[in-house]
Amino acid sequence: MAESTNTRLDRIEDKLDQLADAMVTLARAEERMMSLKQDHERMYERVNRLSTKLDDIERKVDDNARTVHTINKLFWIAIISAAGAIAAQIWM
Repeated sequence: MAESTNTRLDRIEDKLDQLADAMVTLARAEERMMSLKQDHERMYERVNRLSTKLDDIERKVDDNARTVHTINKLFWIAIISAAGAIAAQIWM
């Protein structure tokens, strides 16, 4: 009887050891999940900041495009005026 009790206690101890190992594994997994969640939040904030910067750059590019378009028109107006003045001098 004592031997079966010892065997039974040994099995209980083994199961408790397995349970303790499982708890440690779960705790590690939970720590990993928390770390991944923090990394995700940091990346989300970084992407939001980059998106804001990209919107600012897009506005600046649009303003520059309008400026370049205006300068381009003025350049061609000056070229056509100069050509017209030269042509007027030649034929008159």
